[in-house]
Amino acid sequence: MDALEKIFGKTAQITVLKNLIQHKGESTYLSGIAEETGLSHSSVARVIEPLLKSNIVIEKRLGKQIRTFSLNLDSELTNHILDFYGRLEKMKL
Repeated sequence: MDALEKIFGKTAQITVLKNLIQHKGESTYLSGIAEETGLSHSSVARVIEPLLKSNIVIEKRLGKQIRTFSLNLDSELTNHILDFYGRLEKMKL
């Protein structure tokens, strides 16, 4: 359990956010996040919606059905989260 989970608990949304942070600058699919995190596809789809609405994550469509996701590195909120996460990791709670 890392510092973020110790503070906020181990939730699906924290797990998805951490996965996207670990792959900062990369795009991924719902199924890729699900596979890497051990969460179900439907859980990832459910918890990624608030991240999209908050503009922390951006979605790009490839065709009609394929969706890719990545951290929105142009978002001030995302950059604050990345800074906070980095500082927590250094503290080794």
